[in-house]
Amino acid sequence: MQQGTEALKDIVVIGAGVVGLSTAIRIQEKGGYRVTIVAGTFPTDPKTIRYTSHWAGAHHVSSAFDDKRQREMDKETFEIMWRDSEHDGPIQGCFLRHNHTEFRSDGVDPTEWLDYMPEFGSISNNELVPGATHGWSFTTFTLYPPVYLNWLLSRFQANGGAIVRAQLQHITQAMHGGISGLPRKPDAIVVCVGLGARFLGGIEDKDLYPVRGQTIALRAPWVKYGRTLSAADGSYFYLMPRVTGDVLVGGIRVANDWFPAPREQDRDYVLAGVLAICPELAPPEIRAERMPTIDDPRPLIAEEGCGLRPGRKGGIRLETEWFEASPQTQIPVVYNYGHGGMGFQSSWGSASIALDLLEEALASGKPETVNR
Repeated sequence: MQQGTEALKDIVVIGAGVVGLSTAIRIQEKGGYRVTIVAGTFPTDPKTIRYTSHWAGAHHVSSAFDDKRQREMDKETFEIMWRDSEHDGPIQGCFLRHNHTEFRSDGVDPTEWLDYMPEFGSISNNELVPGATHGWSFTTFTLYPPVYLNWLLSRFQANGGAIVRAQLQHITQAMHGGISGLPRKPDAIVVCVGLGARFLGGIEDKDLYPVRGQTIALRAPWVKYGRTLSAADGSYFYLMPRVTGDVLVGGIRVANDWFPAPREQDRDYVLAGVLAICPELAPPEIRAERMPTIDDPRPLIAEEGCGLRPGRKGGIRLETEWFEASPQTQIPVVYNYGHGGMGFQSSWGSASIALDLLEEALASGKPETVNR
């Protein structure tokens, strides 16, 4: 539970996706803070295009490339989630550990940012799938977003955290106490609104853009491993098993596409791509008689959906800006958004950086510049 309230500083976290929830918990469990999350959508709500975290895979396969900060965030997050994914871990019905194979034909060697994965190693040529020139195998996990997100929310509330449902129009609405349930004079604001930072007044970050994804959940419990293929032509297909027995497949990542619903042509494209790297997705009785076609997995479709990943030019925004809350008061605003498709796999790492930024700002109390 939180410490005594007398010396606690009031922190408002805007956003209740995986990044907002993880950041709020990281701040809360540091001690010395009373944290309130304000958001228009929470994990308990029905799935919507406005809440990307529900539509994630979500497996842990880093694609940090030469970004040192991203590598560190991904690694920290993996280590925490790996512990949580233990058989007797704190979240039941969420994690599934499994073997994963990363296939590539784009000339990229992921060893530098994946070599910390358990049982990491390259595979032989006779293990490659069509379209691949190299491959690496390791153990990772898939988590089930609805269970994980609601567990984060419950953990936050059980530790004394407060939530407020409100759709902010301007960041200053979180500063002035005009919304019921929010502190009248917060000590700091932390912004974790993903793509919403493009439209939130006072921020309106035009470096943000949607990267549309479309996924299909197949009832194929006989497939218990994951695969990805990054091809030379830029195409990318993936499949990941879930603890539910479904296998999530995808391969759509289109920048600046705002379309909010599944497209039939994208469904066919994904099914053809994942079937090429994993014919085992078709029912065993079909494979016993002939080569499967994209019509064979169709009856296995349990759910389709699409999400708008919060892409951002320059990568994740992790920095502090000071706002004028009143003529005599400046308040630090810490930004933690723009994770693209890496929200889950870097959530704890970016939360740690956001906490460091928050504590540095509160300790200094001296803004270099103030946003008016």
